[in-house]
Amino acid sequence: MACISTLFFLSARVPMQFRVKFWELTACKRKTWLSWSLQRCCSSDTSLSSSDHLSSGLERYRDLQKYFRRRLKDAYHRFSNIPDYSVVSGHHHLYSTEEDGIYRMDKKQSHLEPEQVLNLRQISGELEKTGLENNKRKQRFQWTVQRIRLSPQERHLAASLKCTHTEELRCVVVRLERRRFLPLHPQHVTLTLEKVFSFEWATDEILFYSTLEGLRSSAVFRLDLTSSGSRITSVFEEMQPDVFVEVALTRDRQILTINCNSRTSSEVLLSDIATSNLDPFVVQPRQLNLLYHVEHWRGRLIILANTGLGQEYQVVQAPVSEPSMDSWVSLFAPEPGTTIKDMDVVGDHCVLVARTPVSELALIVVPLIHPKNAYIVQLPSWACAIKTKKPGLADQQNMLEFLISSPVHPPVPYCLHPENGLLLSGTGDGSSPENQADYITTRLEACSQDGTFVPVTLFHTVPVEHLRQAPLLVHVYGAYGRDLNMEFYPEKKVMLEQGWALAYCHVRGGGERGLFWHRQACVGGKRRGVEDLQACLHHLFSLGVSSPSLTALTACSAGAVPVGALCNRHPLLMRAVTLQAPFLDVLGTMEDHSLPLTLEDRDEWGDPVGNPEHRHIITSYCPLHNITPQHYPSMLLTAYSGDNMVPLAGVFKYTEQLKKAVHTHSSMKPKSECKPAPNIALNIQPGANHLGTEDFELMLEEEALKLAFLYMELGLDPPRPPRKRRR
Repeated sequence: MACISTLFFLSARVPMQFRVKFWELTACKRKTWLSWSLQRCCSSDTSLSSSDHLSSGLERYRDLQKYFRRRLKDAYHRFSNIPDYSVVSGHHHLYSTEEDGIYRMDKKQSHLEPEQVLNLRQISGELEKTGLENNKRKQRFQWTVQRIRLSPQERHLAASLKCTHTEELRCVVVRLERRRFLPLHPQHVTLTLEKVFSFEWATDEILFYSTLEGLRSSAVFRLDLTSSGSRITSVFEEMQPDVFVEVALTRDRQILTINCNSRTSSEVLLSDIATSNLDPFVVQPRQLNLLYHVEHWRGRLIILANTGLGQEYQVVQAPVSEPSMDSWVSLFAPEPGTTIKDMDVVGDHCVLVARTPVSELALIVVPLIHPKNAYIVQLPSWACAIKTKKPGLADQQNMLEFLISSPVHPPVPYCLHPENGLLLSGTGDGSSPENQADYITTRLEACSQDGTFVPVTLFHTVPVEHLRQAPLLVHVYGAYGRDLNMEFYPEKKVMLEQGWALAYCHVRGGGERGLFWHRQACVGGKRRGVEDLQACLHHLFSLGVSSPSLTALTACSAGAVPVGALCNRHPLLMRAVTLQAPFLDVLGTMEDHSLPLTLEDRDEWGDPVGNPEHRHIITSYCPLHNITPQHYPSMLLTAYSGDNMVPLAGVFKYTEQLKKAVHTHSSMKPKSECKPAPNIALNIQPGANHLGTEDFELMLEEEALKLAFLYMELGLDPPRPPRKRRR
């Protein structure tokens, strides 16, 4: 997959879509994070007490939190067996991650016991004893597996590991030998590499990898495994501080790419694995506002570049021998209003993930031999998120496997055969594992202040005209050109089943309608995202969807900016707000050049130090610097003690100033005129980073607290558990 999302990795205050994943809970596993692939969690015993003294205002929700924790745990286990792409397929074995390491199973002898190839207990050095429960000693492993890469002939395995509750990264290389019969000892760990972010095999003996220092990935190295040991040499180093570097393989495994992306430009280096000369060469030198991503097909480069109309993405091609922009020839440009979100080369076809003018996901298949014969493959109307499978060593290269989902629809597997347009669903009829007939997905558009139409996706169980009394949870992000996260989460499905309506507002600053949608709300246009959110709420209310007294807003990270700004401007539009890892002090953060993301973030927020106009604009909307005595909605702020992207100081300062403003407002009004004071609650999670806790039990506590907060602040009765039938 041409990884467009790479542009926004660590160098952005990203939404927290990489939380504990429901389908891995039975083995206490979790999804990714420092990569975009699956990561596993091997720990389930942690303490809430270490940061309790920093939290405040939570006690009133504890009883209801316990109730929702039980409900959520049941919901997560209910979806523990839905499909994912965590199994890696080699020529001879299937590799999977369990709580204590990586195992493989012989494809031809599946009756044999799986063989362990990597033992996390050995990597950790020793087991940490975390207490007794039911007279059984619980164990905690220090490292979690993030991703696995097999060498071309399956002679070696490389796996990236992350240290639990820290940012420390490690890559281990394992020599794969023939199966060892009892006793089953793990395979031999050949080498351990520190601070490895991305890595790919060029040959069975050569591994390319990039390293991560703090929040920067700028260097690429080459590991050569020899009969006498190993040798590491430097391959590439990026000098620009705002550029993030990673290595990747094209889908056909013929070309290794070194992708050097910033927010505003790209530069890709290629290494032709098919030749003996692996020295990388540049495709197109860096050029301001030029973004591109590279795939390979039959000696030609298939390039996704923003050289189309309005600087949007189109598909071009060039020979590998002459890859520069002068040789680029257009293959396909989407119709106006259709935006390309990602690209894959499958056999002799280019498959594009696209968003249509009505904001639905679709696939566009472009035959590379006859590109004028491109056609569209419609996906189910409820599809909001798509995840493609990275093919294994022995997988077919002429079909595309992928999962589609929505916040309330569990992932459904699909397989596309581009040569004939055949689209097959793993469930036969394309439905989710559970009956979704009662779930309605409605696509709306709200007219913003400047006349721009803003997409809104609404999930509900009854017709829109019957939603006036329904509680409404509104989601928003709107930054860094990233689409609002719309993957499946069991808690969203639970809320829908209990009569909630869920709205997703795709405000400007995100990427839902292309690159221009992001450009519209950068720096001087940041206030547009706030105006868009306000327009979305007004439009929903005008349609008869809920009311301000039954409405709550939720956002993560930089999504807190439009929410916090709207709370300052129009606090009566909502009753409650939940924010996770919230970015609330835009001005103070962008003034502090010692913080890790300040320089890179100038393209997004502006430079208040060197540009007086930027300072004026930021000051006009910054949530922290516009707090005023008035009646605010109740607010639950969740922050993480290990967050190095959003400074905790800004969260503390915002919380204290908001409490003071609420108190001042209450003291200014006669008691007879005072409304009940809003509750401002702060939840500090210990040890977790910007992406939240990796521990399943802690994640349940956090999500249950949010539900308890929403129900109490909106004055809702907790849902009654279903009655058991009498025999």
